[in-house]
Amino acid sequence: MSSRFLLIRHAKASGQPPEAPLTAEGQEQAQRLASQLAQHGMTRVVSSPWVRAVDTAQPLAQALGLEIETDERLTERVLSGRDLPHWQKALKASFLDPELVLDGGESGTTAKARALAALKHAEDPHGLTAIFTHGNLLALLLGLDYSGWADLRNPDVWCWNAEGLAERVRLEP
Repeated sequence: MSSRFLLIRHAKASGQPPEAPLTAEGQEQAQRLASQLAQHGMTRVVSSPWVRAVDTAQPLAQALGLEIETDERLTERVLSGRDLPHWQKALKASFLDPELVLDGGESGTTAKARALAALKHAEDPHGLTAIFTHGNLLALLLGLDYSGWADLRNPDVWCWNAEGLAERVRLEP
């Protein structure tokens, strides 16, 4: 891949299910994000199909006159297929062992591979692609550990190149 990406974690949402919408604060964050990123000249907007990611992408896509393309491979990593009362402990263990697969879940290695495949499909060799996704998947793409994941914000933006080098984009409050 030769192009660059803006990897964007969605704005503040009302919950974790795929259909969870943005909160009122999240809607304001998405509007501010669009005004701050529009001048970067993205040529594509690709998003997880989950509501909170699409709703975060919508103001930017509208400002740029672009359609939002959705890609299932950008959905959040499934840590487990069942509720985990101590999910943060399980998540921490999964960062320590990227091959760990909990019942009904996927390993960090598998999730990262599908995300990288989505990036390859979304690349624009002549432009900048905005990718809207979720915290755990973003952390895996960036090669962050558990504490790096915990430090991610809603929203959070990283400029990422084909060599896997990433730099956080400073956003105005």
